[in-house]
Amino acid sequence: MNFDEIIERRGTHSAKWDKMEAIYGVPADTGLPMWVADMDFRPPACVQGAVEKMAAHGLYGYYGDDSGYLEAIRWWMAERHGWKVEDSWIHTTHGLVNGTALCVDAFTAPGDGVVLMTPVYHAFARVIKAAGREVVECPLALRDGRYEMDFDAWDAQMTGREKMLVLCSPHNPGGRVWTRAELEGVAAFAKRHDLVLVSDEIHHDLLMPGQNHTPMALIEGIEDRLVMMSSTTKTFNIAGAHTGNVIIPDERLRARFATRMAALGLSPNSFGLFMAEAAYSPEGAEWVDALCAYLDGNRKVFDEGISAIPGLASMPLEATYLSWVDFSGTGMEQAEFTGRVEKVGKIAVNHGDTFGKGGESFLRFNIATPRARVAEAVERMQAAFSDLQ
Repeated sequence: MNFDEIIERRGTHSAKWDKMEAIYGVPADTGLPMWVADMDFRPPACVQGAVEKMAAHGLYGYYGDDSGYLEAIRWWMAERHGWKVEDSWIHTTHGLVNGTALCVDAFTAPGDGVVLMTPVYHAFARVIKAAGREVVECPLALRDGRYEMDFDAWDAQMTGREKMLVLCSPHNPGGRVWTRAELEGVAAFAKRHDLVLVSDEIHHDLLMPGQNHTPMALIEGIEDRLVMMSSTTKTFNIAGAHTGNVIIPDERLRARFATRMAALGLSPNSFGLFMAEAAYSPEGAEWVDALCAYLDGNRKVFDEGISAIPGLASMPLEATYLSWVDFSGTGMEQAEFTGRVEKVGKIAVNHGDTFGKGGESFLRFNIATPRARVAEAVERMQAAFSDLQ
C-alpha cells in the first residue's frame, strides 16, 4: 500500500481529472483536481484480486448467491462499527446518490419537504428538487470554526409539510464526527416532527486518529423511522462500481423501499458485489487503517499551509478526506477568492455555495492524493494569495 505513488489518471475517463478543464477552466495538463470525492490511490490488493479473478474467468453473467456478500457486510458492520445487521435489512443500490433518490421516492410525495442540515453534500438537494420535493434548509450553527446542531432554530422552521430528514454522518463538507448526544438530538428532532430519518454514513470508515463514529442505528428509539446508508465505494476508492447499501431495520419501511426498487427493476452489477465482498475483510480493514493514518498526515500538511495564509481557515477535520476552507477572513467576494484558486493556483475545487446555505465563503478541497501533490497545492495557494502575507 504505497499511497505516495503518483498514478497517471489523465485520459482514463476519470471525472476528477478529465472534466476539470471543461467545468472549472483549470488546464488539464497543469491543473490539480481537488474537487470530485474519489482518491488518487489504488484500492487494497484484495479488491484488485477480486477483479482480476473475474477477468481471468472471462464470463460476466448474472450474479447469483449473495450469501458471501451479505456475510461480508454483516462482519464489517459488527467488527468495525459495533452494529449487528441482518441479511433481510440490506438492499443494494447503484451507489448512495441513487439510494437517496430511492428514499425520496419511497417515503415522500411530490410537494413534501425534505430537511437538509446545510451546508451539506450537494447531490442531496439535486435529487430532492428533481423529484419535485421541496428542499428545507436548516443551517448548521458555525461556532468557533466548527459546525454544531441548532435544534431550537430548526424546530421553529418546521411547518408540518416535512416528511423526511437526510443526515450526513460524518459530515460532508465540514468533516464533523457527530457525538452521541448530537445524534440523540437528531433522533428526537425526527420524532418530534414525524420525519423518516435517512442517515448517509458513507464516510464512516474514514476517521482521523482518535475519532469514534457512532452509527445512528445504535441510538435508541429511532428504529421505526430509520434508514441507514453505507458503502464500500468511498472507503476503498471504488466509486465507479456504483454500489451502495440501504439498510433498513424496520419491516414496514423496508417493504415500502423494496416495492419501489422492484417497480423500477433495479438490481446491482456483479463487479460491485465482488469488489465489496473482497473489501469488507481483514485485509481491507488493515488497508483502511493505513489509509486513515496517511490522510491524517495529508491533513496536517494542508492545514499548516492554509493557516499560514492570512484570512484563510480550514475547518478541523475529524473525518473524510475533504477539507472545508473558509475565505471570509480575506474580505474578498466569492468570485475573487475562487478565481485566485482556479486561475492563479490552477486548482479545481468545489464551490461552497453548491452545498447550500452557509457555504458561500467556503471552498472544498479533496486531500486524498499523494502527499507531494498536497504540498504542491499548498505552495500554489500561498502563491495565489501571496499579497496577503
